[in-house]
Amino acid sequence: MRLAYFLSVISFGTLTFLTLACGNSSSQRELQTVSVSPASVDAKNYPSGQVQFTATGTYNTSPITVTPLQASWGVAQNNAPTTGVSISSGGLAQCASGAVGTYSIGAWDVMHTNGATCTLIGPYGEPGCNAVLGTGQLTCP
Repeated sequence: MRLAYFLSVISFGTLTFLTLACGNSSSQRELQTVSVSPASVDAKNYPSGQVQFTATGTYNTSPITVTPLQASWGVAQNNAPTTGVSISSGGLAQCASGAVGTYSIGAWDVMHTNGATCTLIGPYGEPGCNAVLGTGQLTCP
C-alpha cells in the first residue's frame, strides 16, 4: 500500500514537472504589434531623398521590444500598391522620379500559426492574414 502511494506521488510530481517545463501553446512568444519610425517624414529633408525606416516589434514575453525587427517592407498610396516609392528589404526608402504626395510605408512580420496558409495580399504586398503590420508616412516633393 505504501509503495502504491509512493509511486502515485512520484508519477504526479514527474507529470507536473514535465508539463511546467515544456510549457503550452498559449504561452508561446507572439508578436503583438509592429511600429515604424520615423512615423512621418519628408524626403526633401534627407540626403539624396533616401530615408531609413526602422521597424520595432512588441512581443508578449521578454524581450518585449525588438529593434530593429527583421520585417518585410512595402509601399502603398490610397490603400493600393504603388511604384512611386521604392523600399529595400532593409527599410531604405526613396521617392521615384516625379513622385509627388504622401505614401504609406508598411512593415510586417507573419505570425506562424500551426501550418495555417494564407494567400490573400494586402496593399503593401503583405499576407492578408496572420500578418502584424505597422505603418509610417513618407512625403515626396
